[in-house]
Amino acid sequence: MSTQIQQIFKFENSEQQTKLIGVNDSFLKLIEEGLSVQLHARGDQMTVSGDEDVVKMATAVLKELTSLIKHQINISPTDVVSAVTMAQRGTLEYFSDLYSETLIRDNKGRAIRVKNFGQRQYVQSIRKNDVTFGIGPAGTGKTYLAVVMGISSLKRGEVERIIITRPAVEAGESLGFLPGDLKEKVDPYLRPIYDAMNAIIGSEQTQRMMDRGVIEIAPLAYMRGRTLDDAFIILDEAQNTTSQQMKMFLTRLGFGSKMIVNGDISQIDLPRGAKSGLISAQRILQDVNRIAFVNFSSADVVRHPVVGLIVNAYDAAEERLALLKKEQ
Repeated sequence: MSTQIQQIFKFENSEQQTKLIGVNDSFLKLIEEGLSVQLHARGDQMTVSGDEDVVKMATAVLKELTSLIKHQINISPTDVVSAVTMAQRGTLEYFSDLYSETLIRDNKGRAIRVKNFGQRQYVQSIRKNDVTFGIGPAGTGKTYLAVVMGISSLKRGEVERIIITRPAVEAGESLGFLPGDLKEKVDPYLRPIYDAMNAIIGSEQTQRMMDRGVIEIAPLAYMRGRTLDDAFIILDEAQNTTSQQMKMFLTRLGFGSKMIVNGDISQIDLPRGAKSGLISAQRILQDVNRIAFVNFSSADVVRHPVVGLIVNAYDAAEERLALLKKEQ
């Protein structure tokens, strides 16, 4: 049986207390939910209560977040969730390292940084390799960080354009009834990419760069027959490519270019019997030089904490179903 203990955490000043607690104690609630502890702030101190091991984790999380505040970093719910997750995984000692580098500043001047160890590995892989595969569940920041790295490369003059594409596979909906040509039909499905672009450089600049061809967003079918030199190329929703489409896409790589291939193999929308090009690529290209695979898990999810729980619940349900099928 675990020993129940209490520890006192002291605030150095009222500003630190306000920033650490969050609006309506929102940050404390995230720590309580994530670590199963009780936090009670009163005056210039906070009581941390619960099992001995989680109380120590929660106190360490509070200290790491306080360190960020001392360095004039405004913490957000994402920062709190990242600290909690890293504490659970035993990697909290690397938490402050995530804030040592700003990848780029967004349209409002806010610093964009990696949020967890998985994202850090992903960014480092993009820098070191010609082709990086980011594989994992929704909410891990694969698409957003790929766009960030693309814009950063463009601003530094390392590439001349950014090309973003995805296969025109319907995720349970029908494309046929939508008006326009193939690009116009697929545009609504590319909304997360437009949203990322707008957040980073603003909607007006995004539109200007698209008009000039510096940014190109198009269905995968438009890539056939091209050689893409001096470009930062992102393939999103790659789990919905066939093996032939994946080979076609990867062989578009030209000189001075980088390719990012993102996907979630738990959300394949291909017709029954069709094999995912992303799964085939994992098997075929695993040991090829200058190609790297970064695998994200539900612990790397940087959206609301419930998203990670949802991913875990679905994974567990699929495992149970697979076991039932084996027994039959």
